[in-house]
Amino acid sequence: MKKVNVAILGATGAVGREMLKVLEERRFPVATLKALASARSVGMKLPFAGGEVVVEEATEASFEGMDIVLGAAQNPLAKKFAPAIVKAGAVFVDNSSAFRMSADVPLIVPEINPEDAKKHNGIISNPNCSTIITLTAVAALNRVSPILSMVASTYQAVSGAGAGGLKELEQQVMDYAAGKPLEKQVFPWQIAFNVIPQIGDDTGNGYTSEEMKMQNEGRKILHLPELNVTCTCVRVPVLRSHSISVTLRTERKISVAEAREAIANAPGCKLVDDLANKSYPMPLDTSDQDIVFVGRIRDDLTCENGLSLWCCGDQIRKGAATNAIQIAELLVK
Repeated sequence: MKKVNVAILGATGAVGREMLKVLEERRFPVATLKALASARSVGMKLPFAGGEVVVEEATEASFEGMDIVLGAAQNPLAKKFAPAIVKAGAVFVDNSSAFRMSADVPLIVPEINPEDAKKHNGIISNPNCSTIITLTAVAALNRVSPILSMVASTYQAVSGAGAGGLKELEQQVMDYAAGKPLEKQVFPWQIAFNVIPQIGDDTGNGYTSEEMKMQNEGRKILHLPELNVTCTCVRVPVLRSHSISVTLRTERKISVAEAREAIANAPGCKLVDDLANKSYPMPLDTSDQDIVFVGRIRDDLTCENGLSLWCCGDQIRKGAATNAIQIAELLVK
């Protein structure tokens, strides 16, 4: 692969720092690297490839000479800088939700729809973390027989809310052990020893914005415009790695054996499915790596053409940083 000039927009956040780590691990062909963030982070030094990269303030002039910009910033900054990135001739691989549903912006999971990356006009979107993990797990089944509908419940780690989510859970656990009052800032309720059945804002139909992403993004990535998904997103007191329970209905019956074989051979997946020996995907086993573990595959007892499964994946890596860099690899191959 030819060497390219890369910038990370939002380099000091949890996903931005992970992008630096993954770029190094995957030996991405970086010629020059810019770490961009807000003015308050200017001068901060971040480790990269045995050395350090010094954080610069993100301005509209920051993208001149860049080939790829990896976005790890929130929607407002993504929208603010996207025109300057495209004008500079770089490709913006954006992890925010700002452009995911734009008709002219590809939404990519490289194991599923890499060919869509060729259709970009300067911006490519990284899907929602739970969407990436779930679709990576079920895409092989969709190739066997098209998926008609899914019922999903996500059990999302606190790191999905950023570095502050991790700190809040850890602090609450320590305060609980010390008999101190538990304070909350990141989450609306105490997260230690609790689950919170809301992630995202109320959309007015009883579902949150996070829950609707599974259907809306899933339709685009899988090229299934009629796909119906009902989803419940729950924040759980787990540090890292999201878990998802999925029941799907396909056009024709897929047997459990057929499903296991398809998933075992699917890119980005690892079959971990032996209930008798208590072997199944768990957050502790799937953290800090890039494979989606899939197990608990069984017939849905309510629908003849249904299957249920359980999957886990690291939402900071495969659900964000690694998926973005895999997209960048598609661009430079």
